[in-house]
Amino acid sequence: MASLNVGNLGEYLREQRRTAQLSLRQLADAAGVSNPYLSQIERGLRKPSAEVLQQVAKALRISAETLYVRAGILDEKEREELETRAVILADPSINERQKQVLLQIYDSFRKENAADAAAAADTDATPPSSQ
Repeated sequence: MASLNVGNLGEYLREQRRTAQLSLRQLADAAGVSNPYLSQIERGLRKPSAEVLQQVAKALRISAETLYVRAGILDEKEREELETRAVILADPSINERQKQVLLQIYDSFRKENAADAAAAADTDATPPSSQ
């Protein structure tokens, strides 16, 4: 797990809040956190929990996973996997059995590609034999 980069997170939150045309107080109210606490997060002085980030993301109508990546709680690959899973699970046009089958196929492809990448890395790391 990466270290917490609260400065980068704070700048990003401020940018998202301004894009959403919300005051600090409005966002704090919508997220259910105190105005001073949110201000400290934006200034990089506080390290918010995943729960607080989720509340802020919901209030800003952005992905919580994006904030987790910015905060160093989640890496980019994990975020992509979680978002893919969330999209599959949220699709109302397929039933639960179909969703589970899709997730199983997705997992099998990920494992296969990871094994292929590991094998390729082993091949690249093996020095050529001298004859």
